Amino acid sequence: MRAVRFEQTGGPEVLQLAEVATPQPGPGQILIRHQAIGINFIDTYHRTGLYPVKLPSGIGMEAAGVVEAVGEGVTRFRAGDAAAYNGVMGAYADFAVVPAARAVKPPAGVDSHRAAAALLKGMTAEFLLRRCYRIEAGDTILVHAAAGGVGQIMVQWAKALGAKVIATVGDQRKAERARELGADHTILYREQDVAAEVRRLTDGKGVPVVYDSVGKDTFEASLASLARRGMLVSFGNASGPAPAVEPSRLQRGGSLFLTRPTLFDYTVTTEELDESASALFEMIGSGKVQIEIGQTFPLAEARRAHEALESRQTIGSTLLIP
Repeated sequence: MRAVRFEQTGGPEVLQLAEVATPQPGPGQILIRHQAIGINFIDTYHRTGLYPVKLPSGIGMEAAGVVEAVGEGVTRFRAGDAAAYNGVMGAYADFAVVPAARAVKPPAGVDSHRAAAALLKGMTAEFLLRRCYRIEAGDTILVHAAAGGVGQIMVQWAKALGAKVIATVGDQRKAERARELGADHTILYREQDVAAEVRRLTDGKGVPVVYDSVGKDTFEASLASLARRGMLVSFGNASGPAPAVEPSRLQRGGSLFLTRPTLFDYTVTTEELDESASALFEMIGSGKVQIEIGQTFPLAEARRAHEALESRQTIGSTLLIP
């Protein structure tokens, strides 16, 4: 089978397409033939070494397709079932072996392309909005990178929960998209003073929670946008890692909270995984969350896909197609 691999960390140029043996499922595992592969910013963190991995390595943590074979003891899936997963390294490939307990069955109304575009990003939105900081109707929240894959889902889901959404974006085209999805206000974070705009829009109070996937470029503005006892949820590094912060900075900002969560700590058990995926699929099925696949690339062009992602040229979700 074909698989994208890298032997050293670096830019998109380190990604190489290789021919490797097709794996076979062991006990408790399933073999999935991929039909669509999700691209996420975490893939770039692995490639650059920001999140260290053992080299040489495959890459990618999300895909969807059809079960080709099941290992001993597997009752959760049968050959021919639709299956999708996240959190297992090596998704940029024609096939992957994953633990049956870490894969889910998309419902009939969610095809493999939408499943691969939605699962990791959508489950991230689920735990951020419902469990990391529980959004209540009437809350005003700040969502950075609102036109991206996670951001689009968060805007729609937060609106479904009754929140007012202030969305930051990189340009006017993305601002228009965020407003189409329901954002109440948009801020061009490269051109405007984000914290000042948030204060203006909230009568000086600030917001109870900021969801920040951008990192270095927005971190200080995020802290400065918070109301007293507000929480900064820093969950990404699109512009580079957020800076270190002294605890006293949180006190001076109004007894603030700072968390750096990851999806995989919120889906530790199969029960948590299923509950999160079920909530996501319910939102998609209801029409309250639409999944935009903004661009697709052939598997062989993973390097070009990473270049597009890191240059902020993408909108919505990005897929690789085997």
